Amino acid sequence: MLLDPLRIPEDAWSHGEVVAALAARDIGGLFRWITGLTGASQSRIGAAVGLEQGYVSRIMAGRKVTSIDVLERIADGCRMPDQARTTMGLAPRQTAPPAFPDRRTHEPFHGTWQEDVRSAAELWRGDVNRRDVLRQVAFSSAGYTLPALRWFTAPDPAPVTQPGRSAVGQPEIDTIRAMTSTYRQLDNQYGGGHARDTVARYLHQEVTPLLTDGRYDHATGQRLLSAAAELAQLAGWQAYDTAEHGIAQRYLTLALDFAHAAGDDGLGAEILAAMSHQATYLGHTATGLDLARAAGRTARRAGIPVLAAEAHVMEAHALAKANNERACAAALHQAEQALDRADRSADPQWLSYFDEAYLSAKFGHCFHALGRNTHAERFAARSLRMDNRYVRGRAFNLALLASVHAQQGEPDRACAIGAEALTLTTQLRSARAVRYLRDLQTHLAPHRRLPAVRHFTGRIDATLGPRR
Repeated sequence: MLLDPLRIPEDAWSHGEVVAALAARDIGGLFRWITGLTGASQSRIGAAVGLEQGYVSRIMAGRKVTSIDVLERIADGCRMPDQARTTMGLAPRQTAPPAFPDRRTHEPFHGTWQEDVRSAAELWRGDVNRRDVLRQVAFSSAGYTLPALRWFTAPDPAPVTQPGRSAVGQPEIDTIRAMTSTYRQLDNQYGGGHARDTVARYLHQEVTPLLTDGRYDHATGQRLLSAAAELAQLAGWQAYDTAEHGIAQRYLTLALDFAHAAGDDGLGAEILAAMSHQATYLGHTATGLDLARAAGRTARRAGIPVLAAEAHVMEAHALAKANNERACAAALHQAEQALDRADRSADPQWLSYFDEAYLSAKFGHCFHALGRNTHAERFAARSLRMDNRYVRGRAFNLALLASVHAQQGEPDRACAIGAEALTLTTQLRSARAVRYLRDLQTHLAPHRRLPAVRHFTGRIDATLGPRR
């Protein structure tokens, strides 16, 4: 259900001016009519139809909308009746699937893996071509509900086999994984913006032909989809790090579908955890909590304790943001227990980042969100005993520790540590690193008359630009 629906009476869709706008696909005229009828702002219209406010503004100023995907999104967000949809040239609404479909039924609640491949190829092509309509799609917490439900309820996937023109084997799969490892290192060292476009091009130019034109048996096809899912998950993480949240959501959703088709529960748990991370970061704590618990259930099914620890940490962070201290403490305790049980020798390569330092950082974030700054300081300091290759992570952890000191009434220490975070952030292309420094500025605001604080916040503005 939409969080902020546009309350348009159904009989209003039969007004002459509305019918004319629909027939001409004059979406700008439609939005102006909605504003006049309901008083809805551009931001509210955008929230309802899943588009950025700036894109709604350009549509209302005369920009044409030609993408069927976006027209469908607008029709759904406006709750158009079937007659209005058909006037605009769209198909009538399909009957919604049951909330909890039975795996034993033969109705295709989940699309085929071939459909997932076509959707992914379209996304990657549109991203490479920098399609404005794709980049203006906003994040929606409801957009994660169906993929997560699908993960548990979809029928077992059909065999992943294809009689294509070019043989695909282990060497091609190993190449994708090697490239993913390289891109992951660059992401950790320089931030998501450094290689995001390069990853999208690699998916479009190299991975798409293997998936669509390759010849492979089921076992090879599953490994190919798993490798593609891992790289798509990284692309989604990069988009999240650069604040392209709608695109990140599309990438992560398709990566989860690929992991399902590949039968890869471990990677599925990791992707669900990434979804939870994004949702909680954006303030959608209820969705973040649900996704974290879905990740935990999947991790247990996969039999990978360290993934269970990660899921408990994501659950704890969502609970901390919701100010549920008791439940947060229980989840953190479960995370410690799960990590203590973990045999790290069998971990997949993409899970190597999750270590004691990472766990300490998440503990620090949880205690900081709860206002338990003594505990937050201890764990934030411990998080800095980390692998120096994770430059972005160190910038995050330094900014966290500095913010804790600021809230403890220690602005001089906060500025000194914050200066280290700022130095690292200048090496990064990461919107999240910038946000953590901006949050630090906010925490320092009560001390803004102190010379050290004036000097440091001035450095932030000089480096990152003034706050808007």
